[in-house]
Amino acid sequence: MSLWRLREFHDDDLDQAIRLWDHGRAADPSTEVFPVSEVVSAARSGEPTIVAVVGEELVGMVVARLEGERAWILLLALSGGWRNRGLGSALITELERRLRAAGVRRFGALLAPGATGTTALEHCDYRQVSGLVYFEKLEHLDATDAGLLTELGGRVLPHGLWERLAGMHEAKGTIERRIVLPLVEPEVADRYGVSPPKAVILFGPPGTGKTSFAKAVASRLGWPFVELFPSRMAAGGDGLAASLREVFADLAELESVVLFIDEVEEIAAARSGAAVDPGHGVTNELLKLIPAFREYDNRLMICATNSLRTLDAAFLRPGRFDYILPVGPPDEAAREAIWRRYLDSAVRTVDLGRLVDASAMFTPADIEFAARKGAQRAFEREVSARTGTPAGTDDYLTAIADTRPTLTEAALTAFHEDIERHLRT
Repeated sequence: MSLWRLREFHDDDLDQAIRLWDHGRAADPSTEVFPVSEVVSAARSGEPTIVAVVGEELVGMVVARLEGERAWILLLALSGGWRNRGLGSALITELERRLRAAGVRRFGALLAPGATGTTALEHCDYRQVSGLVYFEKLEHLDATDAGLLTELGGRVLPHGLWERLAGMHEAKGTIERRIVLPLVEPEVADRYGVSPPKAVILFGPPGTGKTSFAKAVASRLGWPFVELFPSRMAAGGDGLAASLREVFADLAELESVVLFIDEVEEIAAARSGAAVDPGHGVTNELLKLIPAFREYDNRLMICATNSLRTLDAAFLRPGRFDYILPVGPPDEAAREAIWRRYLDSAVRTVDLGRLVDASAMFTPADIEFAARKGAQRAFEREVSARTGTPAGTDDYLTAIADTRPTLTEAALTAFHEDIERHLRT
Protein backbone atom coordinates (compact mmCIF):
# COMPACT_ATOMS: atom_id res chain seq x y z
CA MET A 1 0.00 0.00 0.00
CA SER A 2 1.35 3.45 -0.94
CA LEU A 3 2.45 5.81 1.78
CA TRP A 4 0.83 8.69 -0.12
CA ARG A 5 -2.47 9.33 -1.82
CA LEU A 6 -2.71 10.90 -5.30
CA ARG A 7 -5.61 13.14 -6.27
CA GLU A 8 -6.48 16.23 -8.29
CA PHE A 9 -5.52 19.70 -7.10
CA HIS A 10 -8.07 21.71 -5.07
CA ASP A 11 -7.99 25.46 -4.44
CA ASP A 12 -7.63 24.66 -0.73
CA ASP A 13 -4.20 23.19 -1.54
CA LEU A 14 -2.83 26.54 -2.73
CA ASP A 15 -1.07 27.68 0.46
CA GLN A 16 0.71 24.34 0.95
CA ALA A 17 1.54 24.17 -2.76
CA ILE A 18 3.22 27.61 -2.74
CA ARG A 19 5.31 26.63 0.31
CA LEU A 20 6.32 23.44 -1.49
CA TRP A 21 7.30 25.33 -4.64
CA ASP A 22 9.22 28.00 -2.72
CA HIS A 23 11.17 25.31 -0.83
CA GLY A 24 12.06 23.55 -4.05
CA ARG A 25 13.23 26.69 -5.86
CA ALA A 26 15.14 28.25 -2.96
CA ALA A 27 18.48 26.80 -4.07
CA ASP A 28 18.53 28.59 -7.42
CA PRO A 29 15.34 30.40 -8.52
CA SER A 30 17.10 31.83 -11.59
CA THR A 31 16.97 28.41 -13.28
CA GLU A 32 13.18 28.10 -13.21
CA VAL A 33 11.67 28.08 -16.70
CA PHE A 34 8.06 28.65 -15.68
CA PRO A 35 7.59 31.18 -12.83
CA VAL A 36 5.44 30.25 -9.85
CA SER A 37 2.76 32.76 -10.93
CA GLU A 38 2.35 30.94 -14.24
CA VAL A 39 2.18 27.54 -12.54
CA VAL A 40 -0.42 28.79 -10.04
CA SER A 41 -2.50 30.19 -12.89
CA ALA A 42 -2.36 26.87 -14.75
CA ALA A 43 -3.32 24.82 -11.69
CA ARG A 44 -6.22 27.08 -10.74
CA SER A 45 -7.56 27.30 -14.30
CA GLY A 46 -8.06 23.55 -14.56
CA GLU A 47 -4.90 22.45 -16.36
CA PRO A 48 -3.90 18.84 -15.44
CA THR A 49 -2.56 18.99 -11.86
CA ILE A 50 -1.95 16.05 -9.51
CA VAL A 51 -0.98 16.31 -5.85
CA ALA A 52 0.33 13.75 -3.38
CA VAL A 53 -0.84 13.95 0.22
CA VAL A 54 0.11 12.11 3.37
CA GLY A 55 -2.66 12.64 5.85
CA GLU A 56 -3.40 16.36 5.56
CA GLU A 57 0.10 17.28 4.35
CA LEU A 58 0.76 18.01 0.69
CA VAL A 59 4.13 16.40 -0.11
CA GLY A 60 4.28 16.45 -3.91
CA MET A 61 2.73 18.04 -6.96
CA VAL A 62 2.99 17.97 -10.75
CA VAL A 63 1.43 20.56 -13.08
CA ALA A 64 1.08 20.33 -16.86
CA ARG A 65 -0.37 22.38 -19.69
CA LEU A 66 -2.31 20.90 -22.61
CA GLU A 67 -1.51 22.00 -26.17
CA GLY A 68 -3.47 19.73 -28.50
CA GLU A 69 -1.75 16.34 -28.68
CA ARG A 70 1.19 17.66 -26.64
CA ALA A 71 1.44 18.37 -22.93
CA TRP A 72 4.20 20.28 -21.17
CA ILE A 73 5.10 19.50 -17.58
CA LEU A 74 5.47 22.95 -16.04
CA LEU A 75 6.69 21.86 -12.63
CA LEU A 76 7.33 18.81 -10.45
CA ALA A 77 7.76 19.70 -6.77
CA LEU A 78 8.51 17.30 -3.90
CA SER A 79 8.85 17.82 -0.17
CA GLY A 80 12.45 17.32 0.96
CA GLY A 81 11.67 14.24 3.04
CA TRP A 82 9.92 12.50 0.14
CA ARG A 83 12.55 12.71 -2.54
CA ASN A 84 14.25 9.58 -3.90
CA ARG A 85 11.36 7.44 -2.66
CA GLY A 86 9.50 6.96 -5.96
CA LEU A 87 6.98 9.74 -5.38
CA GLY A 88 8.08 11.76 -8.41
CA SER A 89 7.69 8.75 -10.72
CA ALA A 90 4.26 8.02 -9.23
CA LEU A 91 3.07 11.57 -9.86
CA ILE A 92 4.30 11.53 -13.47
CA THR A 93 2.75 8.13 -14.14
CA GLU A 94 -0.64 9.24 -12.82
CA LEU A 95 -0.42 12.51 -14.78
CA GLU A 96 0.33 10.58 -17.98
CA ARG A 97 -2.63 8.26 -17.41
CA ARG A 98 -5.00 11.20 -17.27
CA LEU A 99 -3.36 12.99 -20.17
CA ARG A 100 -3.62 9.93 -22.43
CA ALA A 101 -7.36 9.88 -21.78
CA ALA A 102 -7.42 13.46 -23.09
CA GLY A 103 -5.72 12.41 -26.33
CA VAL A 104 -2.16 13.47 -25.50
CA ARG A 105 0.58 11.57 -27.31
CA ARG A 106 3.63 13.74 -26.81
CA PHE A 107 4.88 14.57 -23.32
CA GLY A 108 7.52 17.23 -22.78
CA ALA A 109 9.33 18.76 -19.81
CA LEU A 110 11.79 21.66 -19.72
CA LEU A 111 13.98 21.60 -16.62
CA ALA A 112 17.32 22.98 -15.52
CA PRO A 113 20.09 20.37 -15.15
CA GLY A 114 19.74 18.61 -11.81
CA ALA A 115 16.36 20.19 -11.04
CA THR A 116 13.78 18.32 -8.98
CA GLY A 117 12.09 15.76 -11.23
CA THR A 118 15.04 14.99 -13.50
CA THR A 119 15.55 11.51 -12.04
CA ALA A 120 11.80 10.79 -11.98
CA LEU A 121 11.50 11.67 -15.67
CA GLU A 122 14.36 9.33 -16.55
CA HIS A 123 12.69 6.53 -14.57
CA CYS A 124 9.50 7.12 -16.57
CA ASP A 125 11.37 6.65 -19.88
CA TYR A 126 11.70 10.33 -20.84
CA ARG A 127 14.83 10.93 -22.87
CA GLN A 128 16.94 14.05 -22.73
CA VAL A 129 17.07 15.79 -26.10
CA SER A 130 20.41 17.40 -26.86
CA GLY A 131 21.34 19.85 -29.58
CA LEU A 132 18.44 22.23 -28.89
CA VAL A 133 18.80 25.85 -27.82
CA TYR A 134 16.22 27.49 -25.60
CA PHE A 135 15.25 31.03 -26.62
CA GLU A 136 13.19 33.37 -24.46
CA LYS A 137 12.00 36.95 -24.70
CA LEU A 138 10.51 38.73 -21.68
CA GLU A 139 7.96 41.44 -22.35
CA HIS A 140 8.25 44.00 -19.56
CA LEU A 141 4.75 45.39 -19.94
CA ASP A 142 1.33 43.89 -19.47
CA ALA A 143 -1.44 44.83 -21.89
CA THR A 144 -2.67 47.73 -19.75
CA ASP A 145 0.79 49.24 -19.37
CA ALA A 146 1.49 48.77 -23.08
CA GLY A 147 -1.65 50.70 -24.04
CA LEU A 148 -0.92 53.50 -21.59
CA LEU A 149 2.70 53.69 -22.73
CA THR A 150 1.54 54.10 -26.33
CA GLU A 151 -0.77 56.93 -25.31
CA LEU A 152 2.15 58.66 -23.58
CA GLY A 153 4.31 58.28 -26.69
CA GLY A 154 6.78 56.05 -24.82
CA ARG A 155 8.41 52.76 -25.69
CA VAL A 156 10.63 50.01 -24.38
CA LEU A 157 14.07 50.64 -25.85
CA PRO A 158 16.26 47.84 -27.21
CA HIS A 159 18.91 46.32 -25.00
CA GLY A 160 22.55 47.26 -25.53
CA LEU A 161 22.27 51.06 -25.81
CA TRP A 162 24.44 51.48 -22.74
CA GLU A 163 27.19 49.30 -24.16
CA ARG A 164 27.11 51.18 -27.47
CA LEU A 165 27.82 54.58 -25.89
CA ALA A 166 31.21 55.45 -27.34
CA GLY A 167 33.74 57.55 -25.44
CA MET A 168 32.51 59.94 -22.74
CA HIS A 169 34.08 57.63 -20.15
CA GLU A 170 34.08 60.14 -17.29
CA ALA A 171 30.39 61.03 -17.62
CA LYS A 172 29.48 57.39 -18.25
CA GLY A 173 31.35 56.23 -15.17
CA THR A 174 29.70 58.82 -12.94
CA ILE A 175 26.21 58.06 -14.26
CA GLU A 176 26.76 54.33 -13.82
CA ARG A 177 27.97 54.68 -10.22
CA ARG A 178 25.42 57.22 -9.05
CA ILE A 179 22.32 56.31 -11.07
CA VAL A 180 22.48 52.86 -12.65
CA LEU A 181 24.12 50.64 -10.04
CA PRO A 182 21.83 51.52 -7.09
CA LEU A 183 18.84 50.76 -9.34
CA VAL A 184 20.11 47.45 -10.72
CA GLU A 185 21.50 46.34 -7.33
CA PRO A 186 18.78 47.58 -4.93
CA GLU A 187 19.40 44.90 -2.28
CA VAL A 188 23.11 45.72 -2.07
CA ALA A 189 22.31 49.44 -2.02
CA ASP A 190 19.85 48.94 0.83
CA ARG A 191 22.39 46.90 2.79
CA TYR A 192 24.79 49.84 2.65
CA GLY A 193 22.16 52.50 3.26
CA VAL A 194 22.26 53.87 -0.29
CA SER A 195 18.93 55.16 -1.58
CA PRO A 196 18.42 54.58 -5.33
CA PRO A 197 17.93 57.91 -7.12
CA LYS A 198 14.46 59.04 -8.16
CA ALA A 199 15.30 62.27 -10.01
CA VAL A 200 18.50 63.66 -11.54
CA ILE A 201 19.57 66.54 -13.77
CA LEU A 202 22.07 66.20 -16.60
CA PHE A 203 23.53 69.48 -17.78
CA GLY A 204 25.96 70.47 -20.48
CA PRO A 205 26.30 72.20 -23.86
CA PRO A 206 23.97 71.14 -26.70
CA GLY A 207 24.86 67.93 -28.52
CA THR A 208 26.99 66.38 -25.78
CA GLY A 209 24.81 63.28 -25.46
CA LYS A 210 22.38 63.96 -22.61
CA THR A 211 19.48 62.37 -24.47
CA SER A 212 21.63 59.39 -25.44
CA PHE A 213 22.58 58.85 -21.80
CA ALA A 214 18.94 58.99 -20.70
CA LYS A 215 17.92 56.40 -23.30
CA ALA A 216 20.92 54.22 -22.43
CA VAL A 217 19.95 54.24 -18.74
CA ALA A 218 16.41 53.13 -19.63
CA SER A 219 17.82 50.41 -21.85
CA ARG A 220 20.16 49.22 -19.12
CA LEU A 221 17.33 49.09 -16.56
CA GLY A 222 14.85 47.53 -18.98
CA TRP A 223 12.27 50.17 -18.00
CA PRO A 224 9.91 51.92 -20.43
CA PHE A 225 11.16 55.27 -21.69
CA VAL A 226 8.82 58.27 -21.89
CA GLU A 227 10.04 61.61 -23.20
CA LEU A 228 8.03 64.65 -22.24
CA PHE A 229 8.13 67.46 -24.80
CA PRO A 230 7.05 70.73 -23.14
CA SER A 231 6.77 72.44 -26.52
CA ARG A 232 4.19 69.89 -27.70
CA MET A 233 1.95 70.23 -24.66
CA ALA A 234 -0.87 72.72 -24.30
CA ALA A 235 0.53 76.24 -24.47
CA GLY A 236 -0.24 78.90 -21.90
CA GLY A 237 0.10 78.93 -18.11
CA ASP A 238 -2.89 76.97 -16.78
CA GLY A 239 -3.17 74.84 -19.94
CA LEU A 240 0.37 73.54 -19.65
CA ALA A 241 0.06 73.06 -15.89
CA ALA A 242 -3.08 70.95 -16.41
CA SER A 243 -1.33 68.91 -19.11
CA LEU A 244 1.55 68.24 -16.74
CA ARG A 245 -0.85 66.97 -14.06
CA GLU A 246 -2.49 64.62 -16.54
CA VAL A 247 0.83 63.21 -17.76
CA PHE A 248 2.13 62.60 -14.25
CA ALA A 249 -1.17 60.96 -13.25
CA ASP A 250 -0.83 58.56 -16.20
CA LEU A 251 2.82 57.86 -15.33
CA ALA A 252 1.73 56.76 -11.85
CA GLU A 253 -0.18 53.89 -13.45
CA LEU A 254 2.94 52.34 -15.01
CA GLU A 255 4.82 49.67 -13.10
CA SER A 256 8.16 51.27 -13.94
CA VAL A 257 9.31 54.17 -16.09
CA VAL A 258 12.21 56.45 -16.99
CA LEU A 259 10.75 59.91 -17.61
CA PHE A 260 13.00 62.19 -19.66
CA ILE A 261 12.40 65.93 -19.90
CA ASP A 262 14.79 67.62 -22.33
CA GLU A 263 15.29 71.38 -22.23
CA VAL A 264 13.52 71.40 -18.89
CA GLU A 265 14.08 75.14 -18.64
CA GLU A 266 10.99 75.49 -20.85
CA ILE A 267 8.82 74.52 -17.87
CA ALA A 268 11.16 75.33 -14.98
CA ALA A 269 12.72 78.63 -15.97
CA ALA A 270 13.69 81.17 -13.32
CA ARG A 271 10.55 83.01 -12.25
CA SER A 272 10.52 86.76 -12.84
CA GLY A 273 8.65 87.62 -9.66
CA ALA A 274 5.94 89.47 -11.59
CA ALA A 275 2.47 88.36 -10.52
CA VAL A 276 1.28 88.16 -14.12
CA ASP A 277 4.12 85.95 -15.31
CA PRO A 278 2.35 82.97 -17.02
CA GLY A 279 5.32 80.76 -16.29
CA HIS A 280 4.72 80.88 -12.54
CA GLY A 281 1.84 78.41 -12.63
CA VAL A 282 3.75 75.92 -14.75
CA THR A 283 6.89 76.04 -12.62
CA ASN A 284 4.88 75.80 -9.41
CA GLU A 285 3.00 72.79 -10.75
CA LEU A 286 6.20 70.97 -11.68
CA LEU A 287 7.69 71.72 -8.27
CA LYS A 288 4.65 70.04 -6.68
CA LEU A 289 4.67 67.06 -9.03
CA ILE A 290 8.30 66.04 -8.46
CA PRO A 291 7.89 65.04 -4.76
CA ALA A 292 4.80 62.98 -5.66
CA PHE A 293 6.72 61.28 -8.47
CA ARG A 294 9.49 60.37 -6.03
CA GLU A 295 7.08 58.47 -3.79
CA TYR A 296 6.75 55.60 -6.28
CA ASP A 297 9.23 52.74 -6.66
CA ASN A 298 10.82 51.88 -10.00
CA ARG A 299 10.64 55.49 -11.17
CA LEU A 300 13.41 57.68 -12.46
CA MET A 301 13.09 61.23 -13.76
CA ILE A 302 15.98 62.55 -15.85
CA CYS A 303 15.87 66.23 -16.70
CA ALA A 304 18.32 67.75 -19.17
CA THR A 305 19.31 71.36 -19.66
CA ASN A 306 21.97 73.24 -21.59
CA SER A 307 22.40 75.76 -18.80
CA LEU A 308 21.61 75.41 -15.10
CA ARG A 309 21.60 79.17 -14.61
CA THR A 310 18.36 79.40 -16.58
CA LEU A 311 16.49 77.18 -14.09
CA ASP A 312 14.45 78.43 -11.17
CA ALA A 313 16.42 78.41 -7.90
CA ALA A 314 13.73 76.37 -6.11
CA PHE A 315 14.02 73.70 -8.81
CA LEU A 316 17.67 73.10 -7.91
CA ARG A 317 17.29 72.85 -4.14
CA PRO A 318 18.30 69.55 -2.48
CA GLY A 319 15.36 67.20 -1.94
CA ARG A 320 13.98 67.36 -5.44
CA PHE A 321 16.96 66.01 -7.35
CA ASP A 322 19.40 63.45 -6.01
CA TYR A 323 22.21 64.41 -8.37
CA ILE A 324 23.09 67.22 -10.74
CA LEU A 325 25.64 65.73 -13.14
CA PRO A 326 27.66 67.29 -15.96
CA VAL A 327 27.79 65.85 -19.48
CA GLY A 328 30.54 67.87 -21.08
CA PRO A 329 32.22 67.87 -24.47
CA PRO A 330 34.32 64.81 -25.35
CA ASP A 331 38.01 64.93 -24.52
CA GLU A 332 40.67 63.61 -26.91
CA ALA A 333 40.21 59.95 -25.93
CA ALA A 334 36.44 60.25 -26.17
CA ARG A 335 36.63 61.91 -29.61
CA GLU A 336 38.81 59.06 -30.84
CA ALA A 337 36.31 56.47 -29.59
CA ILE A 338 33.42 58.35 -31.21
CA TRP A 339 35.27 58.67 -34.52
CA ARG A 340 36.01 54.94 -34.44
CA ARG A 341 32.35 54.17 -33.96
CA TYR A 342 31.15 56.26 -36.89
CA LEU A 343 34.04 55.52 -39.26
CA ASP A 344 33.50 51.77 -38.92
CA SER A 345 35.69 50.01 -41.53
CA ALA A 346 36.97 53.35 -42.91
CA VAL A 347 39.09 53.72 -39.76
CA ARG A 348 41.75 51.60 -41.52
CA THR A 349 42.20 54.13 -44.32
CA VAL A 350 42.43 57.40 -42.38
CA ASP A 351 44.84 59.17 -40.07
CA LEU A 352 42.64 59.05 -36.99
CA GLY A 353 44.91 61.35 -34.98
CA ARG A 354 44.47 64.19 -37.45
CA LEU A 355 40.68 63.86 -37.31
CA VAL A 356 40.74 63.89 -33.51
CA ASP A 357 42.91 67.02 -33.43
CA ALA A 358 40.83 68.81 -36.07
CA SER A 359 37.57 68.19 -34.21
CA ALA A 360 38.65 69.61 -30.84
CA MET A 361 35.48 71.72 -30.44
CA PHE A 362 33.11 69.04 -31.70
CA THR A 363 30.35 67.35 -29.74
CA PRO A 364 29.47 63.69 -30.39
CA ALA A 365 26.63 64.91 -32.61
CA ASP A 366 29.08 67.07 -34.60
CA ILE A 367 31.43 64.13 -35.09
CA GLU A 368 28.57 61.93 -36.30
CA PHE A 369 27.53 64.60 -38.81
CA ALA A 370 31.11 65.08 -40.09
CA ALA A 371 31.62 61.32 -40.42
CA ARG A 372 28.47 60.97 -42.51
CA LYS A 373 29.45 64.00 -44.59
CA GLY A 374 32.92 62.63 -45.27
CA ALA A 375 31.52 59.24 -46.29
CA GLN A 376 29.00 60.96 -48.59
CA ARG A 377 31.84 62.92 -50.24
CA ALA A 378 33.77 59.71 -50.97
CA PHE A 379 30.61 57.99 -52.21
CA GLU A 380 29.80 60.76 -54.68
CA ARG A 381 33.37 60.72 -56.01
CA GLU A 382 33.18 56.98 -56.57
CA VAL A 383 29.83 57.22 -58.37
CA SER A 384 31.19 59.85 -60.76
CA ALA A 385 34.74 58.55 -61.31
CA ARG A 386 34.66 54.84 -60.40
CA THR A 387 38.22 54.90 -59.07
CA GLY A 388 37.69 52.39 -56.28
CA THR A 389 39.38 54.79 -53.85
CA PRO A 390 38.06 54.39 -50.28
CA ALA A 391 37.15 57.32 -48.09
CA GLY A 392 40.36 58.91 -46.84
CA THR A 393 41.67 61.42 -44.35
CA ASP A 394 41.14 64.37 -46.68
CA ASP A 395 37.47 63.48 -47.15
CA TYR A 396 36.86 63.70 -43.43
CA LEU A 397 39.09 66.74 -42.87
CA THR A 398 37.10 68.56 -45.56
CA ALA A 399 33.87 67.50 -43.83
CA ILE A 400 35.21 68.78 -40.51
CA ALA A 401 36.12 72.11 -42.07
CA ASP A 402 32.61 72.42 -43.50
CA THR A 403 30.94 71.63 -40.15
CA ARG A 404 30.20 74.46 -37.76
CA PRO A 405 30.99 73.27 -34.20
CA THR A 406 28.15 73.35 -31.72
CA LEU A 407 30.53 74.34 -28.94
CA THR A 408 31.68 77.89 -28.40
CA GLU A 409 34.12 79.35 -25.92
CA ALA A 410 31.24 81.18 -24.24
CA ALA A 411 29.26 77.93 -23.87
CA LEU A 412 32.27 76.15 -22.38
CA THR A 413 32.87 79.00 -19.93
CA ALA A 414 29.23 78.91 -18.82
CA PHE A 415 29.41 75.10 -18.47
CA HIS A 416 32.43 75.25 -16.17
CA GLU A 417 30.82 78.01 -14.11
CA ASP A 418 27.71 75.81 -13.69
CA ILE A 419 29.94 72.99 -12.47
CA GLU A 420 31.49 75.26 -9.85
CA ARG A 421 28.13 76.54 -8.61
CA HIS A 422 25.72 73.64 -8.88
CA LEU A 423 27.47 70.28 -9.26
CA ARG A 424 25.91 67.65 -7.00
CA THR A 425 27.49 64.20 -7.25
